[in-house]
Amino acid sequence: MKENALAPFRFAAAILLIMAASVVLVVPSVFAHCDTLDGSVVKTAEAALQTGYITPVLKWVKEENEIEIKELFRKTLIVRTKGKEARELADRYFLETLVRLHRAGEGMPYTGLKAAGAVEPAVVEADKALESGAADNLIKLITEAASRGVQERFDQAKEAKKHADLDVTAGRAFVEAYVRFTHYVEKLHLDAADSSANHHGMHEPSSDEHSEH
Repeated sequence: MKENALAPFRFAAAILLIMAASVVLVVPSVFAHCDTLDGSVVKTAEAALQTGYITPVLKWVKEENEIEIKELFRKTLIVRTKGKEARELADRYFLETLVRLHRAGEGMPYTGLKAAGAVEPAVVEADKALESGAADNLIKLITEAASRGVQERFDQAKEAKKHADLDVTAGRAFVEAYVRFTHYVEKLHLDAADSSANHHGMHEPSSDEHSEH
């Protein structure tokens, strides 16, 4: 058999080895939208595998990763023709690699593809907003959640304040409620006031960036 004819099978064998090795790795889960099976990255990739058109996929990786993804895409399309199991295996490997490179481009760790439905409701609504062209439902969802968060913490701090000077224990309970309340509203305001279009994972205010009480 010619060397070129063996290439797809060697590629499939490499996929099996890498995926088998990944099973034994136990890595703490890190929240993300892009690493779920119903996330935008995977959806774009699945559509590309059906059409054979890779261009829409390339926006999810850095320029330095384009050649790697293009070559992997080409090999994946070849392996997909070898049967159902080969297609499923090749598709999974392509998705895993694409998402891993996308996460690396964000400076974030990759811990494997997450099951569909693992996306936070706000992110689901954000995707719907982009699809529909209207953000009304998204704004409503976020506003209501923020309002509940502020009200709950305010009520707790307000109640604790009534007894803050009775004894040390009550005073410390008030301080705990006060810190929780003020840190929440501070971060909420900073996030809301931030006009920069930061992608998730690129920058999140750390506890050191907030004032200490």
